[in-house]
Amino acid sequence: MKNVKLFTLAVLALTFLASCSSVRVVSDYDRQADFNTYKSYAFYKTGIDKAQISDLDKKRILRAIENELGSRGFVKSENPDVLISIFTKERERVDVYNNNFGWGYGGFYNPWVWGPGWGWGWGNNVSTSTEGSLYIDVIDANKKELVWQGRGVGTLNNTRNIDKKEQRIREFVSQILKEYPPTTAVAAN
Repeated sequence: MKNVKLFTLAVLALTFLASCSSVRVVSDYDRQADFNTYKSYAFYKTGIDKAQISDLDKKRILRAIENELGSRGFVKSENPDVLISIFTKERERVDVYNNNFGWGYGGFYNPWVWGPGWGWGWGNNVSTSTEGSLYIDVIDANKKELVWQGRGVGTLNNTRNIDKKEQRIREFVSQILKEYPPTTAVAAN
């Protein structure tokens, strides 16, 4: 019985850790866009100003985007091929873990024990976290049309540790931009 308890705790802990650190990413794009022609970018200030996050977090996100795009050979320009915009959403996530596992007192049925007796048990555990979505839009600067959008969804750790916060933002941006430019679009051109 002790082994079952330890195994259950280990599975719950791994599930919790995996859900905290992962960023779920989806992207969509215009199949008619020629992504091979996009070499330079600028930030779309109007769109970025509307993002409902702190100015400090906006700066962190924009720096992370600059680093990602720069590492792929894109250059920031006054006359860009594409404009980059961001927006965010967040929601409170409540997880209830029903850990009614084990023993109690009184008449009951348990697959391992039948009848009255003393014992132990766990109750419900409730945890809350903030789940955030970061959208990164790529807009054709000449046509003023959205050509690519990536979205990352994950748990935002409310931390006072600035280094951890910046690392989490870099992780979000990196995971989202792994999808840009779309590989099927590049292969097709």
